[in-house]
Amino acid sequence: VQLQASGGGLVQAGGSLRLSCAASGRTFSGYKMGWFRQAPGKEREFVATISWRSGNTYYADSVKGRFTISRDNSKNTVYLQMYSLKPEDTAVYYCAGSTSPISPMNKATYFDYWGQGTLVTVSS
Repeated sequence: VQLQASGGGLVQAGGSLRLSCAASGRTFSGYKMGWFRQAPGKEREFVATISWRSGNTYYADSVKGRFTISRDNSKNTVYLQMYSLKPEDTAVYYCAGSTSPISPMNKATYFDYWGQGTLVTVSS
């Protein structure tokens, strides 16, 4: 399983950005996919997760209403659309995948596969 995250960059506060996570290596219909982020000097934290089969989603309180996770089955790609970005959203964002039945999938230890991370910087 390979996960390739992309789409990070520099954006002003209040702006938007869309991250992509291209998955390859197997069929992902039974997977749950997630986005996590890690700011300098901080632990990796949960952002959002989606069930590839059902499309059910779950968000961290800090991003609820501002971020949207989605998937495109035809492209084997998961997206994280981010709106109303804040400086505190600055972090390296990682996508992850798992076949775990745990719900919600809001801990990094629940995930088996990780992408390389993409940097999001929000300026004030």
